[in-house]
Amino acid sequence: MPIIRVNGIDVYYKLQGSSQNELLLLIAGFASDSSTWAAMMPSLLEEYQVLRFDNRGVGQSSAPDGPYSIQQMAADAAALLAHLGVARVHVAGHSMGGQIAQELALSQPEKIQSLLLLSAWAWGDGKFNALIELFGDLTQKLEGTLYQKVLLPWLFTEKFYSTPGAIDQLIDLIEKQPFPPTSHGLYHQSRAILTSDTSNRLMDIRCPTLVLVGQEDLVTPIKFSQQLSQGIPGAELVMLQGGHAFVVESAEAVAQAMLSYLEKQRRLSSK
Repeated sequence: MPIIRVNGIDVYYKLQGSSQNELLLLIAGFASDSSTWAAMMPSLLEEYQVLRFDNRGVGQSSAPDGPYSIQQMAADAAALLAHLGVARVHVAGHSMGGQIAQELALSQPEKIQSLLLLSAWAWGDGKFNALIELFGDLTQKLEGTLYQKVLLPWLFTEKFYSTPGAIDQLIDLIEKQPFPPTSHGLYHQSRAILTSDTSNRLMDIRCPTLVLVGQEDLVTPIKFSQQLSQGIPGAELVMLQGGHAFVVESAEAVAQAMLSYLEKQRRLSSK
């Protein structure tokens, strides 16, 4: 089981695919471990070597009971890359993972070949912050599967709910999750989100950047992605069908959008 000790915690990671291919790092969001990318992996592995890991607070990584920050979690990711001797990498982050990816691009610009921000944001407005605060507070009131069930309507669309068996299958996966997150780990992740803001530093992100968002995203609405694409020099904005959890609900469409952008950047860099 690949676990390394960095920054005072154990970090679980999974490296798949041919080492002959360029490396793509995937960073999951709030309350999600590296398995959140599972449906996208077959397509991504056709073109890239893929590195996934569990952020502090979830999965098989440590969940210390103390304050977290997005910059701290970006430092965890940077330490993992250093441990593996990675010189250059494409980085994709979903939701909170998009915040972590931004901080990684700002702190390690020489390593980042391209940045893909999915359901992401630079700073939250009043409604968003109230929602994230509530998600954190509910970790102290609700347990396990019930907590996850409360979050699901915010993450998935009516179309997904109307698909026979889709939600039941998802809940079954949640109930069988071998490494469920701790309530304190989720609470500290929520507070890390609330204290994160890259709005005044977006112009310092100089790598090619794709901003992807679901058209029915209730958590991080389209305006957040528009702000990112307007603030990051040369960033491209693409809107797809799906909600906040479109990496699950519309996994193949998201994977193809990512691969298409990366292929376009590859062609441009080879000219």
